[in-house]
Amino acid sequence: MTQPGQPTASNAPAAPPRPGLLRRLVPAPLLSLALLGLWLLLNRSLSAGHLVLGSVLALAIPLLTAGLRPLPVRIRKPGTVLRLALTVVADTTQSNLAVARLLLAPGRRRHPAGFVHIPLDVRDPNALAVLAMIVCITPGSAWAEISLDRSMLLLHVLELDDPATVIADVKQRYEAPLMEIFE
Repeated sequence: MTQPGQPTASNAPAAPPRPGLLRRLVPAPLLSLALLGLWLLLNRSLSAGHLVLGSVLALAIPLLTAGLRPLPVRIRKPGTVLRLALTVVADTTQSNLAVARLLLAPGRRRHPAGFVHIPLDVRDPNALAVLAMIVCITPGSAWAEISLDRSMLLLHVLELDDPATVIADVKQRYEAPLMEIFE
């Protein structure tokens, strides 16, 4: 007989499912395949020795680096990924032209460089990593620092006219889609 409040067989909390043996041995199958393919391409050989060594590395590296991956990525809106990618390509192209203009005609600089503090609403580590990549591949801007609580980004801008415009652009063009995708 059970006491009131004690779990019974019918209301006991279910134990979380344990991943299968294959999933524990190969935690990132796509990464393993990519590593094996890269190994074979770099060695330009399909010999048995390279296949075995490449397979061992392809299985061992994801196991050894599993703790470095912050969270599994769950993309919520694939259409938003495409829209964000097109936005990044357009912005990067425009920034390349602006930086080229500054390099070719330094006297035509319109505004001085400066730093902007951008308040962040995004909290997902994967989204923050993608935001860092976007900001860093866009010429004329650089991710300088993020606060310990991840609520504030310090961004360096090569030509800073209006900090409020930069904040609005980053939040609207990059942060909002990343929140749709990852959170």
